Amino acid sequence: MAKTLPLRLPSLTSLITTHHFLPPILQPLHSPLRRRRLTTAVSSSSSTQTSPNTDISGAALNSKSGVITPRSQEFNAWYLDVVANAELADYGPVRGTMVIRPYGYAIWEAIQEHLNVKFKETGHSNVYFPQFIPYSFIEKEASHVEGFSPELALVTIGGGKELEEKLVVRPTSETIVNHMFTQWIHSYRDLPLMVNQWANVTRWEMRTKPFIRTLEFLWQEGHTAHATPEEAEKEALEMIDLYTRFAYEQAAIPVIAGRKSKVETFAGASKTYTIEAMMGDKKALQAGTSHNLGQNFSRAFGTLFTDENGQRQHVWQTSWAISTRFIGGIIMTHGDDTGLMLPPNIAPIQAVIVPIWKKADEKAGVLAAAFAVNEALISAGIKVKLDDSDQRTPGWKFNFWEMKGVPLRIEIGPRDVSNRSVVISRRDIPGKQGKVFGISMEPSVLVPYIKENLQEIQAALLEIAVSFRDRLNHLSNIVDVSSYDELKEVISEGKWARGPWSASDEAELKVKEETGATIRCFPFKQPEGPKTCLMTGKTADEVAIFAKSY
Repeated sequence: MAKTLPLRLPSLTSLITTHHFLPPILQPLHSPLRRRRLTTAVSSSSSTQTSPNTDISGAALNSKSGVITPRSQEFNAWYLDVVANAELADYGPVRGTMVIRPYGYAIWEAIQEHLNVKFKETGHSNVYFPQFIPYSFIEKEASHVEGFSPELALVTIGGGKELEEKLVVRPTSETIVNHMFTQWIHSYRDLPLMVNQWANVTRWEMRTKPFIRTLEFLWQEGHTAHATPEEAEKEALEMIDLYTRFAYEQAAIPVIAGRKSKVETFAGASKTYTIEAMMGDKKALQAGTSHNLGQNFSRAFGTLFTDENGQRQHVWQTSWAISTRFIGGIIMTHGDDTGLMLPPNIAPIQAVIVPIWKKADEKAGVLAAAFAVNEALISAGIKVKLDDSDQRTPGWKFNFWEMKGVPLRIEIGPRDVSNRSVVISRRDIPGKQGKVFGISMEPSVLVPYIKENLQEIQAALLEIAVSFRDRLNHLSNIVDVSSYDELKEVISEGKWARGPWSASDEAELKVKEETGATIRCFPFKQPEGPKTCLMTGKTADEVAIFAKSY
């Protein structure tokens, strides 16, 4: 590993003196290596499979050192350092699992709070379906079981006895949802039926990375049933549009929305729509998906309704999801060598107040002013944290909250108290350039100033991310190509390739095998004019985007 350039926080000594229960037997399908490991791990109730604090690459999650590897030096090590030092997550005792720490979970709660409102505004209701699914349900939809078999975890023993039927630990819920929809839907009057659940999911991943790909993760999954194919298609498109607006407006992540290729379509879906984001290392991240399921699951499960003419029809369905992977996307889009950088709209803490004093007789006045500012900001709806601990120096606090990505820092010292003012520093503008002195602490002045700066930071982070992806001229990280040789060259440079495509599934798989890149999507926004397939030389109707991905 290359030598790191340390960014160190002062140690505390220099300044002063949940994991979910796992079923008794988990058996992944078609995964001999994992199965061998699990045999030892779960053969008795007293044994537990453990793993060192490293990801698949061998890099460690170690928050004790206070060191963050420079992003440009080794992106994966930088990412893991940020996750650890910003106290977002840690490794669980079972290999491939993670424990989401309070600060990381607070980001997920901010995502939940926004999306939950949007889902309800669009007519969806929250429900919860069981985590355990009969294996026979998975087998009912052929492409679904084929697509998910390598990732399934099975429960074979419960209550000390072998189960009559294996149970699948939820990898997704289309099957059990359809089982229940069949009981709930009888007539066209029962449609549309639109539900969402916030839940955990288990997929037996072989290569893991905190937030991005883990054995178990959190998500929301929406499921809807409709009377016509047009209604289902409209729903699928509306939800991917909702995700797109969330990415831009809340997470400040510019995404490209489009349709997945047949090869990349969700197992059991007729169409899959996606939002694709470019990370700081130029890899693509599938940040959210929406599936038009057609009648594939309703035919497999016999989910029927009586239409207005008295005829029995299969329902048309959709499903759509965003997961905790989005947190990883936020880290890799906005973070820098100092650590995390959070868009204010989803930051658990939008401003941190750091009171500063040296002499004992200064403490009371400084803290009184800090508490007053804190109360004023809370009353204005700003998410604020007052760090009034006297066990750490102001310098330590500055570094710590910068590393955790808090958008604004408010400093209050004895001179500020005398002047009835504060000092404000922006996380997105390093050093003196981002620091402003003499801002009045009167709420009528301070509150609008803070809100304006939060809006500016939100816009600035989006602008920077867009600029990184779409730089004009030859430096652009999305490059238009017209031949396979050009595509291979662009991918070898670590960039995204965009070009006309009408070739076969076999040709698409060839690209993946030879370059490591996949079709991320056929963007909704397409260039006008005639197009010639970069692979076959034949007429093409659309351009596709190719990239290596997480």
